[in-house]
Amino acid sequence: MNAVVPSSVAVSARMSRQASRDTAPELAVRTLLHATGHRYRVNWRVPGMRRRTVDIAFTRAKVAVMIDGCFWHGCPEHATQPKANAEWWREKLARNKARDLETTARLTEDGWTVLRFWTHENPEAIAERVAATVERERRRTSEK
Repeated sequence: MNAVVPSSVAVSARMSRQASRDTAPELAVRTLLHATGHRYRVNWRVPGMRRRTVDIAFTRAKVAVMIDGCFWHGCPEHATQPKANAEWWREKLARNKARDLETTARLTEDGWTVLRFWTHENPEAIAERVAATVERERRRTSEK
């Protein structure tokens, strides 16, 4: 892995201020879910995986919700490739995508339903899909 060399002090400062949790899209979805009576864990740690968290976790229903940023996670519609330090960024963003796949695979192996959304998606649509999935999984687990 290459050493991190910021292209400028300003870029370094701006990137360090990027929220990794409690982003506006996450808060919007959580507010909608909470308003409909859904209770969940926030930034729940993935068992056995260091530094991996689920944005919104329904632990009893085993539903993990990830709301991924377009830049950091490689949205096919909105991802961009920085021109400064292009190779370092290409590798960094590729590692992010690989880590996402690995996290999803681990959770799925452990019996979780993993839902991934992009930050540009409609919060109401996300909340509706999450709520429907949680209810389905709750019914399924209560039938066992």
